[in-house]
Amino acid sequence: MRSRAFTLIELLVVIAVIAVLMAILMPALQRARDQAQRVHCVSNTRSLMLGWLLYKDDFDGKIVGGNTDPGNWVLRANNTDNWDAKKRAIKGGLLYKYVGEEIGIYRCPADRRKESSAIPVAYRTFSIAGGANGESGSSWGYVNLKLYTQLKKPSLQYIFVEEMDTRGENIGSFQMNPKNKTWTDPLAMWHNAKSTLGFADGHAEMHTWESQSFIDWCKKAMYEPASFSFGMTPPGDDRVDIEYMTKGFPYKSLN
Repeated sequence: MRSRAFTLIELLVVIAVIAVLMAILMPALQRARDQAQRVHCVSNTRSLMLGWLLYKDDFDGKIVGGNTDPGNWVLRANNTDNWDAKKRAIKGGLLYKYVGEEIGIYRCPADRRKESSAIPVAYRTFSIAGGANGESGSSWGYVNLKLYTQLKKPSLQYIFVEEMDTRGENIGSFQMNPKNKTWTDPLAMWHNAKSTLGFADGHAEMHTWESQSFIDWCKKAMYEPASFSFGMTPPGDDRVDIEYMTKGFPYKSLN
């Protein structure tokens, strides 16, 4: 006896049921994927912090250079280099052996900047705050910290941030003006309006941003880099995030 074939109506019903199931399941799968990426990102940041702490233990409390010049935690690749060259720049930094030579922890898994033969983009997601022995802070009215003991509130002072440099490489350090309370460099928000921060006591956490002007400015850097401008003064009624980041920025005032 031959089996009966599906009728057109039955086939359409099956397709409709599958479509409905997909519509129900896809958002849940996307949420699960996003959550896994957030967990992975926090884990990567925590690993960087552990390496950062191990380095200072080996050097009598001196913290690793947070710039991208020779003799710092990473080296600077050319903006237009491919990922292999940008990975070599990471490996040439002083921190690499302290993180178990794991190149993957320098990148957030949600970072959408993919390698392209036409538009090479950054491999490394994370940067060090300028005040943590990074770029000279004189232009921003502060002195860099060079010793771990200079960090008076390590559980509140962040070291690593997810940065969004639009030039194809996270150049130098993450900078802001903690005295005037203005932004210089944008942060990456690959987790919607959230970013991971790594703190001087070794812990890492996902922070949710609240200031819409700051979120919009960072999103412009992420998705419209050609028309982005560095530096932003938040309006007087939208300063929650600048206050938070100023409070945790590791630095010593010039005055």
